[in-house]
Amino acid sequence: MKRVINAPTLAARYDELRNEVLANEKIQQFIEEHADEIDKQVVEKSLNKLYEFTTASHQCDKCPNLGGCINVMKGFEPKLTLNQGVIDVSYIRCPSKELDDEKRAVNKMLNSLYMPKDVMKAQLIDVDTYYDNSRLDIVEKASEFISQYVETGVPPEKGLYIHGEFGTGKSFILGALANELASRQIRTVIVYLPEFLREIKQSIQDNSLNEKIEFVKKAAVLMIDDIGAESMTAWARDEVLGTILQYRMADQLPTFFTSNFTLSELEHHLTFSQRGEKEPIKAARIMERIKIMSDPVLLSGKNRRNPGKD
Repeated sequence: MKRVINAPTLAARYDELRNEVLANEKIQQFIEEHADEIDKQVVEKSLNKLYEFTTASHQCDKCPNLGGCINVMKGFEPKLTLNQGVIDVSYIRCPSKELDDEKRAVNKMLNSLYMPKDVMKAQLIDVDTYYDNSRLDIVEKASEFISQYVETGVPPEKGLYIHGEFGTGKSFILGALANELASRQIRTVIVYLPEFLREIKQSIQDNSLNEKIEFVKKAAVLMIDDIGAESMTAWARDEVLGTILQYRMADQLPTFFTSNFTLSELEHHLTFSQRGEKEPIKAARIMERIKIMSDPVLLSGKNRRNPGKD
């Protein structure tokens, strides 16, 4: 072993690596900062840790992404420390890990039911407000809602009823608002209503109906997307939607809506059940709750899904 270690080529390589390690600026800075505790002997004892430090990725400079992290602990970068008379390394979260943890934290605060993936990636900063005052108005109202909630810790009683023509970006704005709330650690549930109601019908068979209704109705902030797009049965209107809205109105929980209908058009839509039954009083009850819980705001502009359509 001595012959191997003392071999000229190996000794030369060892000296070369040692010089490379000690030439590292961060290592030099650390040694200077702890000059009263570090001598030649400490450095020699710590060379393996110093080498580990120099070969690692710092500030994600050598890693393509979190999954491709080259460090001993994926998502963590080494930091030099002194430990019982030798230089050691401890590991702290790298920028990619911090970003990933933030996204996971947002995901925990945001529950999306049947919403498109592109909508759930939306951010308020991405909403184009330059050419459209109605979009600017909605973004400003949404920002006021968030600011009041964050500053006081108490949710405003009213959300927004965003209505407008098909394809103007109502769902996108709702998704952006949901993401912004979730990033502020405000638990938010966003639901695509037509699909939710279809799922609810199937839930009767697997006994999960009450569980799903409870989950939605008790959300800190609830967002109901595309109300009025469904062909609603009297049961879905009164026992599902009515139950959810009644609970939220009584507990003063903020609720947001999007719809292709104005409030009066939605009331007309809800008046007629899937069987053609006309029930204006029951429709009026639903509308009363929607009006108490949200302020109507028009989103105008061109069809962004199909720009060629007027």
